[in-house]
Amino acid sequence: MSNTITDSNFNFPGQKSVYKGKVREVYNINNDLLVMIATDRLSAFDVVMPKGIPYKGQILNQIATKFMAQTEDLVPNWLIATPDPNVAIGHLCEPFKVEMVIRGYMSGHAAREYKLGKRVLCGVDMPEGLKENDAFPAPIITPATKAEMGDHDEDISREDIIAKNIVSKEDYSILEDYTRKLFARGTEIAASRGLILVDTKYEFGKTKDGKIVLIDEIHTPDSSRYFYADGYQERQDKNETQKQLSKEFVRQWLISNNFQGLEGQTVPVMSNDYINTVSERYIELYEKIMDETFVKADVKNIQERIEKNVLAFLNK
Repeated sequence: MSNTITDSNFNFPGQKSVYKGKVREVYNINNDLLVMIATDRLSAFDVVMPKGIPYKGQILNQIATKFMAQTEDLVPNWLIATPDPNVAIGHLCEPFKVEMVIRGYMSGHAAREYKLGKRVLCGVDMPEGLKENDAFPAPIITPATKAEMGDHDEDISREDIIAKNIVSKEDYSILEDYTRKLFARGTEIAASRGLILVDTKYEFGKTKDGKIVLIDEIHTPDSSRYFYADGYQERQDKNETQKQLSKEFVRQWLISNNFQGLEGQTVPVMSNDYINTVSERYIELYEKIMDETFVKADVKNIQERIEKNVLAFLNK
């Protein structure tokens, strides 16, 4: 798909290094700023799919940066500017090597573990008698260790994180507090739009002066799962699948094509028609989550557009 960005190779003034994650590419400028480019790469089961999804990077970047603006009264974040639809620029931070996953409902990975008979996830008890997509009595935090590109994130308990000194006890308490506050705000915003924020993950880092801030993304369909609130209970009572807004539809398509990221499995081929369907679903996600019409950026030459906009910001 020529109208996508799946890789970048910029050389910005003062550039020190480039980190390429599963979806984002991060340029270090003078060990002071980070230029984060949201590509159109699609990752599922910790595997990057071969083809990009049109407008996906723009959608993720705009959801994340707008939600950061809507939560900065609760939790400080790394963001300084968004000079391009696919770009966020912010403070250089040292990331914590854990993802703070919080779950209000027994869905996705938690449901898959529960079906295997497990009743403890990341050191947290899951009550008996739940069925898939039921609400937990209260949201649970189930952290994961942050993997490098191509590796699987792994569940880990609060106790192990502290015992292994991955995060200090003091810092981890702040991460938990911030995670709960962000999830509560996200739940309120989702409810106002007829949605249920089912689960999500947050990443945090430390600025040079030791301040803990929210980094990366927040409440995007890549990092979060949403259900439609209308009809939720009726579907649960009838044991029906929940109508949801998330990347889960891609995971389910992959599972139906015998792929879960396991060793020896081959990524199924996505046709251009299917890729366009995924793009349309992401636009639907944006409009429902943000309660506004999605405005497509000019994608005739995304690389050139991004470079021009970032240089204009840096040269200021």
